[in-house]
Amino acid sequence: MDMTRTPRIVVLGATGFVGSAVLRELATRPLRIRAVARRPSAVPSGAPADIEVRRADLTEPGELDAAVADADVVVLATLYSAATSTWRIEDGDTAAERVNVGLARDLVGVLSARQGGTPPAVVFTGAASQVGPTRKEVLDGTEPDRPTGEYDRQKLAAERLLLDASAHGVLRGVSLRLPTVFGHGFGPTARDRGIVSAMTRRALAGDPITMWHDGTVRRDLLYLDDLAGAVVAAIDHAESLAGRHWLLGTGEGRPLGQVFEQVAALVAERTGEPPVPVVSVEPPAHAEAGDFSSITIDASAFRSATGWAPRTAFGEALRRTVAHLADTAGRDRDRDGVGGRR
Repeated sequence: MDMTRTPRIVVLGATGFVGSAVLRELATRPLRIRAVARRPSAVPSGAPADIEVRRADLTEPGELDAAVADADVVVLATLYSAATSTWRIEDGDTAAERVNVGLARDLVGVLSARQGGTPPAVVFTGAASQVGPTRKEVLDGTEPDRPTGEYDRQKLAAERLLLDASAHGVLRGVSLRLPTVFGHGFGPTARDRGIVSAMTRRALAGDPITMWHDGTVRRDLLYLDDLAGAVVAAIDHAESLAGRHWLLGTGEGRPLGQVFEQVAALVAERTGEPPVPVVSVEPPAHAEAGDFSSITIDASAFRSATGWAPRTAFGEALRRTVAHLADTAGRDRDRDGVGGRR
């Protein structure tokens, strides 16, 4: 990157759950940022960054080329999923493949056509689940990839396209494999479809929190703001990180039963109602093996390379998430003219 001028950082998927948080973190710096999404991005007020908002459907011809023109860094945080409450996609979903894999393929093609200069850094937000089912409870990034779900296969395919292009000098690719992320995005379209927010919404509606297991399954839960800090750290260290994937996480696997009990208690504090019960239910037909596997992330390699570490205590992060979702639910009820809980 030419540090004699202000770098241009392009965030693709800037209105999404992850992309909006990355935009908010980058905006605190005196950078030139282009925020690209199908909907207008919310720009943080008073930000020292020079932020250009570009509304575009990146699957349309020419839009991606224009979006990344003169970029020194590209953050690829786009994601397609079906219009449901989860990130799952069906096998053979060509619309999902067009976004989750096709945009990575298109980006490689666009950057391959550039003439001269330092190849831009591309930071890709992948998933720790790309590894597929494994007997290891603690993942450190050395595991062979054998994904079984369509979402994980598509994320892995995109990652391989970018890292292969990195090996050929087209770009400097850094893949960050994310654990279970929770929190709240920046703006009305940045909705979290993860398990923590989904169960919080159930509790706010007065419904029981449900688990497909006995509650002892562990997850490494990373707060969204800390993830955004990790993406910025990857940008800062792109030269040394390029060419491989890196796992992100807190290093602590938390039993989901205990997490959901905390959620129920925090929601009760907000509503004044008794905590909703946390119950085990039969898993649905679409459940995958990974839904019943405990996962903790050893992110020591990324921490050593960048100096990054999570900054927010889990209890505080959970409290902020519940408070935001409670406030959002309250505004929605006021807008729709509906009062009280079911």
